[in-house]
Amino acid sequence: MDAVAGLIGRHFPGSEHELVVGGCPVSELAGRHGTPLYVYDAAIMDRQLARLRSGLPAGFSVCYSVKANPNRAVLRHFLSRDCGLEVASAGELAEALAAGCPPERLFFAGPGKTEAELEEAVARGVGEIHVESATEGRRIGAIARRRGTRARVALRVNPGADAQGGAMRMGGKPAPFGVDEERLDEVLDLLEADPGLDLQGLHLFTGTQILDHAVVVDQYRHGLRVARRAAARLGRPLRTLDFGGGFGIPYFANETELDTGKLGEELRALFIEVDADPLFRGTRFVVEPGRYLVGEAGVFVTRVTDIKVSRGKTFLITDGGMNNHLAASGNLGQVIKRNYPVAIAGRLAPSRTVPVDVVGPLCTPLDTLARDVALPPAEIGDLVVIFQSGAYGLTASPVLFLGHSIPAEVLVTDSRAEVVRPRAPGVAGT
Repeated sequence: MDAVAGLIGRHFPGSEHELVVGGCPVSELAGRHGTPLYVYDAAIMDRQLARLRSGLPAGFSVCYSVKANPNRAVLRHFLSRDCGLEVASAGELAEALAAGCPPERLFFAGPGKTEAELEEAVARGVGEIHVESATEGRRIGAIARRRGTRARVALRVNPGADAQGGAMRMGGKPAPFGVDEERLDEVLDLLEADPGLDLQGLHLFTGTQILDHAVVVDQYRHGLRVARRAAARLGRPLRTLDFGGGFGIPYFANETELDTGKLGEELRALFIEVDADPLFRGTRFVVEPGRYLVGEAGVFVTRVTDIKVSRGKTFLITDGGMNNHLAASGNLGQVIKRNYPVAIAGRLAPSRTVPVDVVGPLCTPLDTLARDVALPPAEIGDLVVIFQSGAYGLTASPVLFLGHSIPAEVLVTDSRAEVVRPRAPGVAGT
């Protein structure tokens, strides 16, 4: 319960006995909108954005990573806070444009862009297409020349092993992401020579779910070295240097928050020399956070439909499961199942707790939302809340598995709750 108490203290004021999200009691939201249900608090998104900006040197641009939570209302919220958007598919591109994002404020990344996706990105005039291979660079150039235009691109670099870090490494090893640092000069020359391409800069991304500020600083220091090398090769400053995302949030016991205060101190010291370097004159520095901005802003709410005791173990069976929240079940990247912070929404000040498993309604043993978690004695009808659910929740889950309904999503802004995705029937097949 320590992690839950910490989250409540930081983000959910007024939750002495029942969880209150943005001024709205969870029982009222569940009664009005049904369960299972996702609830997002816009104020938490704003606080996380402010914290991140306080930890970055002045002038950094923020592009929200759409994959973390692509709900259109969430995209509009960050656009209204002077953020750009980073997309990784034609579907996300369409959502970003529908949310009102100007094409020039879009970055398009991803290792497997199709010819049709590249055509769409060039036709729309996307701010930057992040080139993941020499082959993709040639494809973009050919499309742009055929259309009589120049496509703005940046080269995604897979940095060397000394830049590794984070709970999920995406660089520093053989990877489908970007061009290996050892091939940087070769691919830079190819892109710079193509008359259909307008080479803007570099994108470096080595890992995600980073909680140690020192790891972030080391990665940025390495990224600056790579960027200096690229600028010297091109004979001009880069227009953009995108450090990617990677900022983490504490999901599990013994994890601590990213210290943005220390991050800010060390990055500002690092960038004193950058400001004086002619190779960075006019360069725009960019980050692409997703999870950090929305993860703590979301809770998943599911109702207890049955309580069973089997051979001495108590199971709380709920109406939502891994089909709604795959990450909480441990089946999205975890090797050993660890519990997200979880609570009974209306029993936040228990006099005692008991160990239980929280399981969903699916006919598979994989459908376990929490294992051996200490919760107050529950009753049928109670609401189970899983925190840290604003990122990689609904759209990262197998919502069609077994044909259960797809949860609604609600955004709370200034104590007003708005349905931003209605409940939908699940369709197991056709």
